[in-house]
Amino acid sequence: MKAKGPLYIEVAESIKSAILNGVYPVGTQIPTENELEQTFNVSKITVRKAIEILSNEGYVEKKSGKGTTVLSDRLFNKLSKAASFSSMIEASGHHLTKEILAVEKVKLTVDQTELTQIFGKQAFKLTRFYRLDEEPYIYFEHYLPTLGNEKNLIQMEQISLYKWLASHQKVVARFQDSFSVEEVSQEIKTLLATDQSHLLKRKRTSYSQTGEIIEISYALYDTIKYPYLIEYEI
Repeated sequence: MKAKGPLYIEVAESIKSAILNGVYPVGTQIPTENELEQTFNVSKITVRKAIEILSNEGYVEKKSGKGTTVLSDRLFNKLSKAASFSSMIEASGHHLTKEILAVEKVKLTVDQTELTQIFGKQAFKLTRFYRLDEEPYIYFEHYLPTLGNEKNLIQMEQISLYKWLASHQKVVARFQDSFSVEEVSQEIKTLLATDQSHLLKRKRTSYSQTGEIIEISYALYDTIKYPYLIEYEI
């Protein structure tokens, strides 16, 4: 795991986390530069760089003589011009529903080299299931750092996974996705109600602003029912 980055990034992450968790609601102002200097015990330059990051990401707007106003509490504003897959599904008139199958603290084994290098000897594992228009569609396994009590992950039914991470000061700044085709077990075929022997597999790695890996997830899609789409704004 990478070490923490510059101090202004840490300050920006902390303010962003407060925005995402409703401490500074949309339309209100965050504390003044002087107040932030005292809160974080940092220089004015550090505070200004942190606010610049938040402004560039679309969270706040700074106006001379009027303070800094919160514009958005959405987790991803200017992260990417690529539309999310779930939003494209919803926009096309389909309906996605989510179900938590299991939330557990797991011991990572020696053959899970990548996960042990990132999370150590144990991690939280969140297993989820998505339905498309009531039909089984996606199987998810998320691996997360052991933050708080795993039972709190149940709130994923009310808020997004990434907002839950942000509530623990783990704010996602970017994703990296890789795709492959994988032969699946009978258990997965039964769960997804498919007779396909191979399914599309997406591995997603989520990073913080400083390059720390916050989450790794594996998803299996029954693309016969609906293709995986990626749409970009040019």
